[in-house]
Amino acid sequence: MSAEPRRVVIADDHPMLRAHIRQALETGGFEVCAEAATGPQAVRLAQEHQPDVVLLDIHMPGGGIRAAAEVARQLPEVAIVMLTVSRDDNDLFDSLRAGASGYLLKDTDPARLPAALRGVLSGEAAIPRSLVARILDEFREPGRRRLGRQSKAAGLLTSREWEVMALLGEGLSTDDVAKRLFLSPTTIRVHISSVLRKLRVKDRQSAIDLLRDDSF
Repeated sequence: MSAEPRRVVIADDHPMLRAHIRQALETGGFEVCAEAATGPQAVRLAQEHQPDVVLLDIHMPGGGIRAAAEVARQLPEVAIVMLTVSRDDNDLFDSLRAGASGYLLKDTDPARLPAALRGVLSGEAAIPRSLVARILDEFREPGRRRLGRQSKAAGLLTSREWEVMALLGEGLSTDDVAKRLFLSPTTIRVHISSVLRKLRVKDRQSAIDLLRDDSF
């Protein structure tokens, strides 16, 4: 007896594009269980149908990245793949931080979508080679992402506090960190204050410097 087809929720505000995606996925052996035109609708349909994959446009009404973060929070077993025209680095990194396992461009041949989604469901990351190079460049760039996650100082922080400090260490402002993590600036400041108290330092730069120093 053959296995049941994997189920997908498609979220994009262009009906014609959704139709093309549906056709490609159904031809490739997937079942499209619902379609959404906004981010909040995508989250609601994901909750209702609990598919294997949610395929999200980034710039649809309500925000695809925000929807991705909410789906990841509520349904961690559901794979999230972004399908977008955006090659912007911020969109790419924000999507990955929100919980996406794939970031596909809309100029991808639709016939390749089923294989890409099957790869994600098998534990692979579906990201075009050109964007993989950007991810590697981001980590290789001097002065970026240098906080020592295994340091004793880092061990004093919660996961969220670490995320906040890591983004501050990249040079982001409080408001930028809030946008990346889908939190309010006030909440970010509360996390920063907690970090300063735990590390016994007076300002955020001192905390960042301490987190970069594995000899703490």
